[in-house]
Amino acid sequence: MGTFKITGGKKLNGTITPQGAKNETLQILCAVLLTPEEVRITNIPDIVDVNKLIDLLGDLGVYVKKNGHGDYTFKAENINLDYLTSDTFKQKGASLRGSIMIVGPLLARFGKAYIPKPGGDKIGRRRLDTHFLGFEKLGAKFNYDSKDSFYSVDASQLTGTFMLLDEASVTGTANVVMAAVMAKGKTTIYNAACEPYLQQLCKMLVRMGAKIDGIGSNMLYIEGVADFSGTHHRILPDMIEIGSWIGLAAITGSDITIKDVSYPDLGIIPNVFRRLGIHTELIGDDLRVPSHNYYEIESFIDGSIMTIADAPWPGFTPDLLSIILVTATQARGSVLIHQKMFESRLFFTDKLIDMGAQIILCDPHRATVIGLDKQSPLRATTMTSPDIRAGVSLLIAALSAEGTSTIHNINQIDRGYENIDGRLKALGAEIVRL
Repeated sequence: MGTFKITGGKKLNGTITPQGAKNETLQILCAVLLTPEEVRITNIPDIVDVNKLIDLLGDLGVYVKKNGHGDYTFKAENINLDYLTSDTFKQKGASLRGSIMIVGPLLARFGKAYIPKPGGDKIGRRRLDTHFLGFEKLGAKFNYDSKDSFYSVDASQLTGTFMLLDEASVTGTANVVMAAVMAKGKTTIYNAACEPYLQQLCKMLVRMGAKIDGIGSNMLYIEGVADFSGTHHRILPDMIEIGSWIGLAAITGSDITIKDVSYPDLGIIPNVFRRLGIHTELIGDDLRVPSHNYYEIESFIDGSIMTIADAPWPGFTPDLLSIILVTATQARGSVLIHQKMFESRLFFTDKLIDMGAQIILCDPHRATVIGLDKQSPLRATTMTSPDIRAGVSLLIAALSAEGTSTIHNINQIDRGYENIDGRLKALGAEIVRL
């Protein structure tokens, strides 16, 4: 499973370049299924979840050529739909949550698709209703075999319609958009997700021939087309990784410059860290986090305790709440962390409490952090990574702690962060992969 051994309590220094965005890449890779022509994608992160999806596309019959680091060409000319009912596909598809997004493009182009119940992080319920309700609105028939945990969707002809999504799901919106772009007539999707990564997908589809209006808003207007051409697409830098490096720099008192962050696409992320008292400097498109001897959490205007909660874009992404929480353990002041979307994502706080953090877990969705103001460093310990984001949060805690910590099950971290130990070593971190 892999283990990191980290000697913490050291200030880091230097420059780090964020990887390509994992969540965008999973959408973009599935979109190559819409056309038999070549699609070239650059800045693809070399991480476990992405590599699994590339492998799955290859098994499905997509021609895959690696041109260089993070640079791939895909050609979905000869798709083997029989593979979708094989035991191999059931096993591979079930190991990756992003595999659900092959359904939309396959349904649009071939009129049918199959998918096992996908896996992913164990952070609480992650229902798929939005995906399949959207497909049904477009005229598809949906069936779920509870015995085999296997979904099938088919439609001889998708037809455009108006739909109000029951939640602004990013993957759900992406999946429905990829189906609607080839549906007959016009489709209106209201309460659509509007994250930069979803915008990237829509812009790519437009270059391929799609007709989409309202990109960047929660109301998308789509007119179906019959064919799609190839294109070239570059993945944005990963905003979750950028937020991780901001938190790391603050809690360790380090001076770190994050290169090429695509600042306009970060939304309110820098401002949320600013509310923790963490200041950043924008130099061109690079974000510098200068060394902080301390950082003080703001209060609301009426003097009440600061609350940081997740919300659909342009609200604060839930993937960074774990980073905010661990960073707050060494802040001056207190903050309430409210994780609305997933009921198991805050359970990793018991590891931080073992390290000396002052955290009150109010319920599965809320935790109050009483900052230690860097007066009492966290203690080194041995822990196990439960999921991607909690794993990185524990890694950040270990880098700030006095002594040597051990983190097991680091394959969870590798699922979302490329060569994280190598890049941290370049900043001066003492980290060994066992």
